[in-house]
Amino acid sequence: MRVKSKWSNKGRERTLDEIGGAAAFILWRIAQQGLLNLENEGFQTDTRSQRLDVIAEFLAFLLHLTDRKKSETLEAQERQEFITSLAVHLADTMQENRTDAEGKGDYRRPLIALFNERGANYAECPMPDGEPGYAMKRYFGECVTAVMGEKDRKWITDQVMDAEVPELLKPLGKALHELFVPPEGQGQAR
Repeated sequence: MRVKSKWSNKGRERTLDEIGGAAAFILWRIAQQGLLNLENEGFQTDTRSQRLDVIAEFLAFLLHLTDRKKSETLEAQERQEFITSLAVHLADTMQENRTDAEGKGDYRRPLIALFNERGANYAECPMPDGEPGYAMKRYFGECVTAVMGEKDRKWITDQVMDAEVPELLKPLGKALHELFVPPEGQGQAR
Protein backbone atom coordinates (compact mmCIF):
# COMPACT_ATOMS: atom_id res chain seq x y z
CA MET A 1 0.00 0.00 0.00
CA ARG A 2 1.31 3.42 -0.94
CA VAL A 3 0.83 6.20 1.56
CA LYS A 4 1.69 9.85 0.94
CA SER A 5 3.36 11.01 4.11
CA LYS A 6 5.66 13.84 3.03
CA TRP A 7 4.75 17.45 3.58
CA SER A 8 4.26 19.58 0.49
CA ASN A 9 5.67 22.76 2.07
CA LYS A 10 8.92 21.41 3.49
CA GLY A 11 10.18 24.70 4.93
CA ARG A 12 7.49 25.12 7.59
CA GLU A 13 7.45 23.64 11.09
CA ARG A 14 4.33 21.54 11.81
CA THR A 15 2.39 21.55 15.03
CA LEU A 16 1.72 18.26 16.77
CA ASP A 17 -1.96 18.79 15.98
CA GLU A 18 -1.17 19.09 12.26
CA ILE A 19 0.96 15.97 12.43
CA GLY A 20 -1.86 14.24 14.34
CA GLY A 21 -4.34 15.17 11.61
CA ALA A 22 -2.07 13.90 8.84
CA ALA A 23 -1.31 10.71 10.78
CA ALA A 24 -5.05 10.15 11.35
CA PHE A 25 -5.68 10.32 7.62
CA ILE A 26 -2.90 7.78 7.00
CA LEU A 27 -4.03 5.42 9.78
CA TRP A 28 -7.57 5.54 8.41
CA ARG A 29 -6.25 4.57 4.96
CA ILE A 30 -4.19 1.72 6.42
CA ALA A 31 -7.25 0.46 8.33
CA GLN A 32 -9.42 0.64 5.20
CA GLN A 33 -6.79 -1.35 3.29
CA GLY A 34 -6.74 -3.95 6.07
CA LEU A 35 -10.51 -4.34 5.78
CA LEU A 36 -10.29 -4.54 1.99
CA ASN A 37 -7.57 -7.21 2.26
CA LEU A 38 -9.79 -9.30 4.53
CA GLU A 39 -12.75 -8.98 2.15
CA ASN A 40 -10.53 -9.83 -0.84
CA GLU A 41 -9.45 -12.99 1.00
CA GLY A 42 -13.12 -14.01 1.17
CA PHE A 43 -13.93 -12.95 4.73
CA GLN A 44 -17.45 -11.59 4.70
CA THR A 45 -18.76 -8.31 6.06
CA ASP A 46 -22.45 -7.66 5.65
CA THR A 47 -23.05 -4.00 6.46
CA ARG A 48 -21.27 -0.68 6.38
CA SER A 49 -21.58 -0.56 10.18
CA GLN A 50 -19.78 -3.89 10.47
CA ARG A 51 -17.04 -2.61 8.16
CA LEU A 52 -16.64 0.43 10.42
CA ASP A 53 -16.40 -1.90 13.42
CA VAL A 54 -13.50 -3.69 11.72
CA ILE A 55 -11.87 -0.36 10.84
CA ALA A 56 -12.24 0.70 14.50
CA GLU A 57 -10.32 -2.39 15.62
CA PHE A 58 -7.57 -1.67 13.12
CA LEU A 59 -7.45 1.95 14.29
CA ALA A 60 -7.16 0.93 17.95
CA PHE A 61 -4.23 -1.34 17.08
CA LEU A 62 -2.56 1.29 14.89
CA LEU A 63 -3.05 4.02 17.49
CA HIS A 64 -1.44 1.89 20.15
CA LEU A 65 1.49 1.00 17.88
CA THR A 66 1.93 4.67 17.05
CA ASP A 67 1.95 5.59 20.73
CA ARG A 68 4.49 2.91 21.60
CA LYS A 69 6.75 3.81 18.68
CA LYS A 70 6.67 7.55 19.39
CA SER A 71 7.25 7.03 23.12
CA GLU A 72 10.91 6.55 22.27
CA THR A 73 11.32 9.84 20.42
CA LEU A 74 8.85 12.32 21.92
CA GLU A 75 8.88 13.93 25.33
CA ALA A 76 5.96 12.87 27.54
CA GLN A 77 4.00 16.11 27.00
CA GLU A 78 4.61 16.07 23.23
CA ARG A 79 3.59 12.43 23.05
CA GLN A 80 0.37 13.09 24.95
CA GLU A 81 -0.47 16.07 22.73
CA PHE A 82 0.25 14.11 19.54
CA ILE A 83 -1.64 10.95 20.54
CA THR A 84 -4.60 12.98 21.82
CA SER A 85 -4.73 14.91 18.55
CA LEU A 86 -4.46 11.69 16.56
CA ALA A 87 -7.27 10.04 18.54
CA VAL A 88 -9.53 13.11 18.21
CA HIS A 89 -8.97 13.30 14.45
CA LEU A 90 -9.73 9.58 14.11
CA ALA A 91 -12.87 10.01 16.21
CA ASP A 92 -13.99 12.91 14.00
CA THR A 93 -13.55 10.78 10.88
CA MET A 94 -15.44 7.91 12.50
CA GLN A 95 -18.21 10.33 13.49
CA GLU A 96 -18.65 11.40 9.86
CA ASN A 97 -18.62 7.83 8.55
CA ARG A 98 -20.96 6.41 11.21
CA THR A 99 -23.37 9.32 10.72
CA ASP A 100 -23.50 8.52 7.00
CA ALA A 101 -23.99 4.79 7.70
CA GLU A 102 -26.21 4.83 10.79
CA GLY A 103 -27.71 8.30 11.15
CA LYS A 104 -27.22 10.93 13.82
CA GLY A 105 -25.59 9.96 17.08
CA ASP A 106 -22.49 10.29 19.19
CA TYR A 107 -19.93 7.95 17.66
CA ARG A 108 -16.82 9.71 18.96
CA ARG A 109 -17.13 8.62 22.58
CA PRO A 110 -17.53 4.89 21.85
CA LEU A 111 -14.44 4.97 19.63
CA ILE A 112 -12.37 6.78 22.27
CA ALA A 113 -13.61 4.24 24.84
CA LEU A 114 -12.53 1.44 22.48
CA PHE A 115 -9.10 3.08 22.08
CA ASN A 116 -8.72 3.26 25.86
CA GLU A 117 -9.87 -0.31 26.47
CA ARG A 118 -7.76 -1.82 23.72
CA GLY A 119 -4.79 0.37 24.60
CA ALA A 120 -4.83 -0.88 28.20
CA ASN A 121 -4.87 -4.48 26.95
CA TYR A 122 -2.22 -3.93 24.26
CA ALA A 123 0.00 -2.23 26.86
CA GLU A 124 0.31 -5.59 28.62
CA CYS A 125 1.81 -7.14 25.48
CA PRO A 126 5.53 -7.04 24.74
CA MET A 127 6.96 -5.46 21.60
CA PRO A 128 10.27 -7.19 21.03
CA ASP A 129 12.59 -5.12 18.84
CA GLY A 130 9.87 -2.44 18.58
CA GLU A 131 7.47 -4.74 16.71
CA PRO A 132 4.22 -6.28 17.96
CA GLY A 133 4.86 -9.64 19.61
CA TYR A 134 2.78 -12.78 19.33
CA ALA A 135 0.42 -11.88 22.21
CA MET A 136 -0.35 -8.45 20.76
CA LYS A 137 -0.96 -9.82 17.27
CA ARG A 138 -3.15 -12.61 18.66
CA TYR A 139 -5.24 -10.16 20.71
CA PHE A 140 -5.66 -7.89 17.68
CA GLY A 141 -6.71 -10.87 15.56
CA GLU A 142 -9.26 -11.94 18.15
CA CYS A 143 -10.69 -8.40 18.36
CA VAL A 144 -11.13 -8.30 14.57
CA THR A 145 -12.61 -11.82 14.59
CA ALA A 146 -15.19 -10.75 17.19
CA VAL A 147 -16.60 -8.03 14.91
CA MET A 148 -16.31 -9.93 11.61
CA GLY A 149 -19.08 -12.39 12.37
CA GLU A 150 -19.50 -16.13 12.21
CA LYS A 151 -18.46 -17.04 8.66
CA ASP A 152 -14.90 -18.41 8.53
CA ARG A 153 -14.47 -17.31 12.14
CA LYS A 154 -11.67 -19.76 12.90
CA TRP A 155 -9.40 -18.40 10.13
CA ILE A 156 -9.72 -14.65 10.64
CA THR A 157 -7.34 -14.40 13.60
CA ASP A 158 -4.62 -16.26 11.67
CA GLN A 159 -5.12 -14.03 8.63
CA VAL A 160 -4.81 -10.89 10.75
CA MET A 161 -1.72 -12.16 12.57
CA ASP A 162 0.11 -13.62 9.58
CA ALA A 163 -0.87 -11.27 6.75
CA GLU A 164 -2.48 -8.05 7.92
CA VAL A 165 -0.08 -7.09 10.71
CA PRO A 166 3.04 -7.39 8.51
CA GLU A 167 1.19 -5.53 5.74
CA LEU A 168 0.39 -2.51 7.94
CA LEU A 169 3.76 -2.17 9.67
CA LYS A 170 5.63 -0.83 6.63
CA PRO A 171 3.32 2.10 5.76
CA LEU A 172 2.90 2.92 9.46
CA GLY A 173 6.65 3.06 10.02
CA LYS A 174 7.20 5.10 6.87
CA ALA A 175 4.49 7.59 7.82
CA LEU A 176 5.72 8.02 11.38
CA HIS A 177 9.23 8.65 10.15
CA GLU A 178 8.32 11.08 7.37
CA LEU A 179 5.67 13.05 9.24
CA PHE A 180 8.18 13.91 11.95
CA VAL A 181 11.05 14.97 9.66
CA PRO A 182 11.81 18.57 10.66
CA PRO A 183 11.80 21.40 8.13
CA GLU A 184 15.00 21.56 6.11
CA GLY A 185 17.90 22.90 8.10
CA GLN A 186 16.20 22.64 11.49
CA GLY A 187 17.86 19.62 13.11
CA GLN A 188 17.00 15.98 13.67
CA ALA A 189 13.66 14.22 13.31
CA ARG A 190 11.74 13.55 16.49
